[in-house]
Amino acid sequence: MPEKRSGRPTRSRTPAAGRGAGTPVFAALEKALSGLKAEVDPSELARSVVDVATSQLGVEGARLWRLTQGMPSVWQEAGELPQPDAQLPEQAASGHRVALDGGTHIAFSLGGDGRSGIVLEAHGAKPISRHTLQLLELFGHYAGVALSSTERRHAVEELQSVVEATKQLNSTLDLGELINIILQIATRQAGAERGTVFLVDRESDEIWSLVGLGLGQHEIRLPTTKGIAGWVARHGETVNLRDVYQDPRFEADVDRRLGFRTRSLLCLPIRNKDNEIIGVLQLLNQKSGVFTTADENFLRTLSDHVALALENAQLHRDLLAKQRMERDLALARSIQSGLLPEHPPAIPGFQLSVSHRPSQMVGGDYYDFVELGESNLLTVVADVEGKGVASALVMANLQATLRALVKHVHALERIVGSVNDMILTDTRGRKFMSMFVGLLDHQNRSFHYVNAGHVPPAVVRANGEALQLKEGGMVVGIFPGMPYERGYLRLEPGDIFVACTDGITEAMDIQENEYGLERLIEAVRRERHLPADEIVQNILTEVDRFSRGGPHEDDRVLIVLKVE
Repeated sequence: MPEKRSGRPTRSRTPAAGRGAGTPVFAALEKALSGLKAEVDPSELARSVVDVATSQLGVEGARLWRLTQGMPSVWQEAGELPQPDAQLPEQAASGHRVALDGGTHIAFSLGGDGRSGIVLEAHGAKPISRHTLQLLELFGHYAGVALSSTERRHAVEELQSVVEATKQLNSTLDLGELINIILQIATRQAGAERGTVFLVDRESDEIWSLVGLGLGQHEIRLPTTKGIAGWVARHGETVNLRDVYQDPRFEADVDRRLGFRTRSLLCLPIRNKDNEIIGVLQLLNQKSGVFTTADENFLRTLSDHVALALENAQLHRDLLAKQRMERDLALARSIQSGLLPEHPPAIPGFQLSVSHRPSQMVGGDYYDFVELGESNLLTVVADVEGKGVASALVMANLQATLRALVKHVHALERIVGSVNDMILTDTRGRKFMSMFVGLLDHQNRSFHYVNAGHVPPAVVRANGEALQLKEGGMVVGIFPGMPYERGYLRLEPGDIFVACTDGITEAMDIQENEYGLERLIEAVRRERHLPADEIVQNILTEVDRFSRGGPHEDDRVLIVLKVE
């Protein structure tokens, strides 16, 4: 035995296994070794080692340390022990036995190269006897061999499990089915009662669960500032707790809401190939007590495959959603096209041409022609704020409202005022529009109009003189009870009326210069000798040429009415 020095370590070479050991030692060793079950996983075997050491080998406490790249960590412990001292396994890892406190406290290596390996620490109420020390060292030798063998076997089994799990993860692109597979693999491997996969929603700074094993179809949506899963999503660190109620990060409200009692918890981040956290895997209540380091290691190994499968499933899900949206938008475009006039009406003594081009599948630009009696034609052009589906819905509402009103209200000012109030009520002020309404009496060539904040239409006279039609009021859909004024003019042979939406006048070139109303008027003046259809086509060609390479494109409506 080495010299006893209280509080200071002494070192001696560990005797060869079995040297000087008598029959009683081997009998005790046989009994101790029979308590080890080599077929279990490494953590369970490590637990058996410390349990057998304290129950059968004459010490009050035993602790197993693991060293990985020179970093010690407690693997398992049992019985009465002092606080862990990380220097102790580092000293013992080189193959020398370390004795402290007059021989009541010892540590020695069970195998390794000094930077990686296993160290057994034992503590007695009195100095450990030579007989007990021999027994401990013999037991430690065989335990070290068993642990190394079990870890190698477990590593192979774990690799096989990862390969099998990867096959399952690649078996589906359905996100809900994939999450179920992930949870089945994780809960089975770690022995958990329940599990949840949380997906990270960066836009809302939330985590949400699509499904939870044992939770039915409950959806849990939480901000990342709350709960342990939220904390893991933010910080990217694994959390392993024996008792969640001792951790202030735990949100007990979920337990109360679901009628469940969480005890132990393992929560780790799921990272993609760019090291971004895309999800969190949370397991609850390890059936035999606590989640082990082996559980963490397996799930960490699996998480790369989980992340890839999740991203593929989400991309597939997004693609399906996009395809559904495209089909819906195509249908919406077809319906919207059906709401607009298929072709302009024929008017004696006039040429009427129109072009409508939405910048997206559906848009908020609107035009319409409503024949009122034999000689009157109501012409409408409007531009709902914004683009897309919401603006298209407001446009459809405008058409229904306007067509209902013109049957009962005949004054243009009152029609526009009523549209303003009805659109404001329907959209609650969240959408507004500019609008131009003109009433043409083609027998008398008189034209009454109201301009509600719209791009001013223009009339280019046969002699090239131009005037803008501005009389009216403010845009529609902001304030109730707005007053509107009516404008009036007579049209003469050769005169051209042109109206458009701001997709024409606000079209920009590469330097962000706008096409503008003056260019439009000049184009009409230059082309005024041509038929209405050709004027429309020439203006659109000029606008396209002007805006090629510009920053954006908007919905476009262009109407040309020429007096013959």
